[in-house]
Amino acid sequence: MSAPTPSSTAVVTGTAGHHVPREEEVLTPGALDFLAELHHRFAPRRAELLALRTERRAEIARTATLDFRPETAHIRADDSWRVAPAPAALDDRRVEITGPTDRKMTINALNSGARIWLADFEDASAPTWENVIGGQLNLIDAYERRIDFTSPEGKSYALGPAGELATVVMRPRGWHLNERHLTVDGEQVPGGLVDFGLYFFHNAQRLIDLGKGPYFYLPKTESHLEARLWNEVFVFAQDRLRIPQGTVRATVLIETITAAYEMEEILYELRDHASGLNAGRWDYLFSIVKNFRDGGARFVLPDRNAVTMTAPFMRAYTELLVRTCHKRGAHAIGGMAAFIPSRRDAEVNRVAFEKVKADKDREASDGFDGSWVAHPDLVPIARASFDAVLGDRPHQKDRLREDVHVTAAELIDIASLDARPTYEGLRNAVQVGVRYIEAWLRGTGAVAIFNLMEDAATAEISRSQIWQWTNTGVVFDNGEKATPELVRRVAADEIAAIRAEVGEEAFAAGRWSQAYDLLLRTALDAEYVDFLTLPAYEQLAD
Repeated sequence: MSAPTPSSTAVVTGTAGHHVPREEEVLTPGALDFLAELHHRFAPRRAELLALRTERRAEIARTATLDFRPETAHIRADDSWRVAPAPAALDDRRVEITGPTDRKMTINALNSGARIWLADFEDASAPTWENVIGGQLNLIDAYERRIDFTSPEGKSYALGPAGELATVVMRPRGWHLNERHLTVDGEQVPGGLVDFGLYFFHNAQRLIDLGKGPYFYLPKTESHLEARLWNEVFVFAQDRLRIPQGTVRATVLIETITAAYEMEEILYELRDHASGLNAGRWDYLFSIVKNFRDGGARFVLPDRNAVTMTAPFMRAYTELLVRTCHKRGAHAIGGMAAFIPSRRDAEVNRVAFEKVKADKDREASDGFDGSWVAHPDLVPIARASFDAVLGDRPHQKDRLREDVHVTAAELIDIASLDARPTYEGLRNAVQVGVRYIEAWLRGTGAVAIFNLMEDAATAEISRSQIWQWTNTGVVFDNGEKATPELVRRVAADEIAAIRAEVGEEAFAAGRWSQAYDLLLRTALDAEYVDFLTLPAYEQLAD
């Protein structure tokens, strides 16, 4: 993609005098110029692709179906192409831990024993200016081995030996989000370009010197055209900073229903920079609800916890992902084990650990090359599942899964589920939605709720299911019909219970009223909001 060299630079704005300590180390003149170049070259095409999302959603509303794209059939039919070979640091990905880039998590994740750490600037990180800049500083400090942390209780954290640290795969924000604190010619810079640009500018050469490289997870991708744009960003960035082409590696999260129909094309567009695909559960379900929200009863999902990875349409999605990746020489990475161990209830842990083991055993048996966990205590469980299948091999890409034949209809066969929405599922959606949004508005993006580590995808599926159930007129197991009035009654009961639980002082000091209002607005308004985080960002603490 060609564009004139910009004469303007990125401008820091909107912080109202609030500055993050050491932010000048990140927002250097060179880094700001680089962001301005990224914005000038790629923001216009990004805007066009967001408009294409709207057009495709309108098409789904008309047809209530999706299919593999006929115009790219030649890419799928061509058996000759493969993605670039994995660099040594990404060849063995049997366990990956995910989490935000605060100082404590940075140390713990790197020390966790996982092969990979997904350093998250997206769903697990509320994009306050402090988190955006502080996360970049923490990664720089980690690579320079000058990072440590002492908790309020006096516990100290420090990095282990270099050879034992996880390899970082950084996740920038999705294409739909802007960064209000940085503008170019009065336009907000896309958040994904900010996160990618600052990280790449400061760390690409550092990582090469460490024997690794700038590796990325790409979120919320909805089409191969969006993957193509990322590839153009990578090519330009490597040329601009004189980094050898092909140094970047990207793993794409297949967490939207439209991307599930374009997996091969996505790998093809990124083939010189592709590392693999990942199966992201909650966002995937959220995307199904969002895209087929007016498709009638056959697209109504039951309670989110009732949609397991063994559901027929989820099996179709994950098996197609493994088949696609291995056909093209890419890693297939499984989904999240979100359980957070209890320090007080051994029986809760025993039951949860059994479920995690069964989940990871299934993924390893299905052909996945690795999987995600949210807590260091789950690393040994996931590793044991993959060790049992892989042994000393770094992956199992040789398992081509040629037995897998998935049709377009199978990927959206929601009606095959036996489970139905329940009243308790509605309560849980309200409970978790309010609790997560409240924490997010205070600047925390990874939140432990009811022994699960939740992120923004949790709030999205919660409010989307409420929207779908009320607009479809679902009748719950207790005989009550899903109506806005019922949702408001349940929400009022839950917010009263939270007030009693946390106490008046803590309730007043929190963002509970705003969270309550935001959940109800995005769950009950007639016009569905594409992303909860867009209106939430306007209220985010800074």
